[in-house]
Amino acid sequence: MQKLLIVDDDLGIQKQLKWSFSGYELFFAEDRASAIAQLRRHEPQVITLDLGLPPDPANASEGLAALSEILELAPNTKVIVITGNDDKEHALKAIALGAYDFYQKPVDTDTINVIVDRAFKLCELESENKALHQRVSSLGNIIGNSPAIQRACKIVERIAPTEITTLLLGESGTGKEVFARTLHERSLRSDKPFVAINCASIPENLLESELFGYEKGAFTGAHKTTKGKIETAHHGTLFLDEIGDMPQALQAKLLRFLQERVIERIGGRSEIAVDVRVVCATHRDLSKMTHDETFREDLYYRISEMTLNIPSLKERDQDIILLSKYFLSQYNQEFSRNIRGFSEDAINALLHHSWPGNIRELQNKLKSAIIMAEGKNITAEDLNLTPSNEEEAMPVLNLKEVREKAESHAIRKAYSIANHNISKAASLLGVTRPTLYALIDKYHMTDIKS
Repeated sequence: MQKLLIVDDDLGIQKQLKWSFSGYELFFAEDRASAIAQLRRHEPQVITLDLGLPPDPANASEGLAALSEILELAPNTKVIVITGNDDKEHALKAIALGAYDFYQKPVDTDTINVIVDRAFKLCELESENKALHQRVSSLGNIIGNSPAIQRACKIVERIAPTEITTLLLGESGTGKEVFARTLHERSLRSDKPFVAINCASIPENLLESELFGYEKGAFTGAHKTTKGKIETAHHGTLFLDEIGDMPQALQAKLLRFLQERVIERIGGRSEIAVDVRVVCATHRDLSKMTHDETFREDLYYRISEMTLNIPSLKERDQDIILLSKYFLSQYNQEFSRNIRGFSEDAINALLHHSWPGNIRELQNKLKSAIIMAEGKNITAEDLNLTPSNEEEAMPVLNLKEVREKAESHAIRKAYSIANHNISKAASLLGVTRPTLYALIDKYHMTDIKS
């Protein structure tokens, strides 16, 4: 249970609040010393603090001193100060010192419940954000705890310190560049350049000069000698994204570089040695492409010394919610919004969507939802992911309902296999004939006859 500390020397108010906050684990203190002792022992997330504490109950000096000491010991604790109805000045001073909120007597249980509940929700959000940032910092920007993503992360940790040429395979939008950058950041070359080039986004007639560079006068417009991406990545990591889209004419030249680790600029006559770690990525089936002779087989084996399959978003189960909360926090800051979370229908929609665009699609959906959302929580409508039918929107999690469906299905299947013979169906199901009749009546299966 969530822990709530009530600091008040009035036993009547303590008793009133005790019955009001029935959903929390409650602790009580009458003065500053006992409040600090309870704080150290139980570490409550939320504290209600009466500023009029002994030995100076007529003023707020002791209460404000308690507030300062509490926040010094536990700065993330949400402290709700309680003051007299004409003591707004001290309440504002408490807010300036770091109190979460204030409440003026007399105590109304419904109102104080709303304030406390909101404080606990904020604590929960901050805890989730902290956990997300810890996950992010544990392995670059790779977020997730599903078995599929954890297997991929283990491979990254193993191969990052090596010089092995790695091929990242995965659908578009799965985060191949994030994995490539993480490989670089965890490598011995992390303080050197990370240079990325998308082989599919550059016209074929320009890709060679982008990769290998060119000498002055090599072609019209070559007014000065220019280094290519490979040379720019010297001592660092070269990431060749969408290598499956590389023209065949360039594949042979790239293969020579990978074998010899030297390049020649366009129009050049001398070889230039380049020391880089190479990481490639594609969403294409290179194995099939080598069979169809649209991708060089020798190049395929050269770039795939180690192959890492990056799971699609639909294979990552609850990571969808984890990623959604991470992006929510990120985009709240970017767009100056204060969206708290996701409604139940939004969570169901997120989990049931097929995500053909993977993480990139999820990011786009969340960006537009955060901008358009009118409430405190994002809904399925905000995401434009309203499920097509009610069954899809709400998965069956009720064990009784699941059991009934399973039993009904098994009875019908056994009845069909037994060629509509009740005795044989009962034998197949391992129950007596009277038991089977009872189940048929229970589930109103009027179409089954003896």
